[in-house]
Amino acid sequence: MKILVINAGSSSMKYQLIDMTTEQVIAKGNCERIGAGGFISHKLATGTKMEYEVSFPTHAEAFAEVVALLTEGEHKVINDISEITAIGHRGVHGGEKFASSVLITDEVMKAIDELADLAPLHNPPGLTAMKACRKVFGENVPMVVVFDTAFHQTMPAHAYTYPIPYEYYEKYRLRRYGFHGTSHRFVSNRISELMGRNDMKVVTCHLGNGSSITAIDSGKCMDTSMGLTPLAGLMMGTRCGVIDPSLVSVMSEKSGYNLNKIIEQLNKKSGLIGISGVSSDMRDLHAAEEAGNERAKLAVDMLCYQIRRYIGFYAAALGGLDAVCFTGGIGENDDNVRERVLSELGFLGIDLDKEANAGCREERCITKEGSKVQVWVVPTNEELLIARDTKAIVEAL
Repeated sequence: MKILVINAGSSSMKYQLIDMTTEQVIAKGNCERIGAGGFISHKLATGTKMEYEVSFPTHAEAFAEVVALLTEGEHKVINDISEITAIGHRGVHGGEKFASSVLITDEVMKAIDELADLAPLHNPPGLTAMKACRKVFGENVPMVVVFDTAFHQTMPAHAYTYPIPYEYYEKYRLRRYGFHGTSHRFVSNRISELMGRNDMKVVTCHLGNGSSITAIDSGKCMDTSMGLTPLAGLMMGTRCGVIDPSLVSVMSEKSGYNLNKIIEQLNKKSGLIGISGVSSDMRDLHAAEEAGNERAKLAVDMLCYQIRRYIGFYAAALGGLDAVCFTGGIGENDDNVRERVLSELGFLGIDLDKEANAGCREERCITKEGSKVQVWVVPTNEELLIARDTKAIVEAL
């Protein structure tokens, strides 16, 4: 079975064709500048890579180009699109409607559209891609949507309810939803496999330009750092994370900016870039820190402090801790951040193995043998999880 995985944005569309017999990626790429020109990068499992400009007025043309790359020419990987059994789509926001991955139907697409006000930057382009995909592949190819928010639907009411007038939840469903659920589910499942247990209390740290931390008990999400939107939680590359709500009005009064401008600053000019004034990239911040830049050091210290605080917070919320997992661009690759976070958590039973952590960029346990709490680095693979869900749903039809 071959499954095409799609992650669409308003002007881009990432894709992977996965052979589910071996779970190996056959080809992958990204269609960029959709609606504003067009550029595609396409890479085969052999390492062959193609990049060129092409016209993408809509997502439909992007899909057509992907089909051509997969099925035509000397670098084709399949003979016909009929070899693609199903298509899995990443969905950002499923609200309270979707607690699991589902087969895409007209009713499902209508529900995604109705949830657009909760994710105006993500749900509409995702829906556009689904419609374009159906146009290119036909209605006989089953499609599945895997929502970022679905994994977090097991949170209890006391964790997801905001302490604001309850009518806002009743009327508008304003509550904590959480994001990165596909990644948190993938790495928590992998931790269970690695440790040979399903009844564990785990804190998963998805750290990248966007970051979130999740408390998991026996495979179920109990709490997560992001909220109604991805702006909440710990500070990120350009996002502020949790702040005093009154800061918004005070910032507006002091600067003269309206609400939309302040929200834009909190999303795009805060976090690591806002504090350091250098970059939102941790590699740049480490270099600046080594060169004596105090604001860069402050930004990194703040991030490490907040990660550490969430791990302790969730250990208390879970009533214990068996494992911590680091994933995402920072989590998987930044041994400096991991050491700075974990070196202060010995009281939880974490005994860091500094040699194992140093230079680690792969799946590995980075605590010493006998450590009460194990810490793992686990590379995430959201596309594979989407493909697995798609396969399971299609096979059950």
